[in-house]
Amino acid sequence: TGHDVKFFGATAGKLKGGLGTSSFVTEEGWQIGAIAVTNSFGSVVVPGTKRFWAGDVEYGEEFGGFGVIRLKPKDIDYQLVSEAMINTTVCVVATNLQLTKAEASRIAIMSQDGIARAVRPAHTPFDGDSVFVLSTGALALPKPAAVSLGRLGNLAGDCVSRAIARGVYHAHSLKDFPGYKTAN
Repeated sequence: TGHDVKFFGATAGKLKGGLGTSSFVTEEGWQIGAIAVTNSFGSVVVPGTKRFWAGDVEYGEEFGGFGVIRLKPKDIDYQLVSEAMINTTVCVVATNLQLTKAEASRIAIMSQDGIARAVRPAHTPFDGDSVFVLSTGALALPKPAAVSLGRLGNLAGDCVSRAIARGVYHAHSLKDFPGYKTAN
């Protein structure tokens, strides 16, 4: 095609991307898990800081424990640093709640928000972000279903955000892309 393409595995902005997982279990026994391969055009870290965009949903210090940051107006519009490459963050969300195909589709839509909470900018023209949802069907979805779906989708989105941050936090450097711990 005439383009000089370099392959570095998964990247996340200027950092090495990676594979991360997270999970959550409610008091009622709902189980939600996410696995994410982060290969995003956008950054998972607030520019000029060690803090992850997903810092508001971090448990303990699972990805550094740096917490959230308050942005100043000048910090909101930052310059993109990555070259225009083909990127895709792929996530799988699994639950033990019984879901119809339409309900699983709704959870996938809501889980996409987890990408947007963890990567900025998300869903750019250079990204092919996708979330797949599966269910073991071990527990019935409590009634009213719409309320339960809203709760499940919120938890799933948070798990996606955490999985993305965890994957980048634990990634090792590769070629021109430093791992998070090397860069910070």
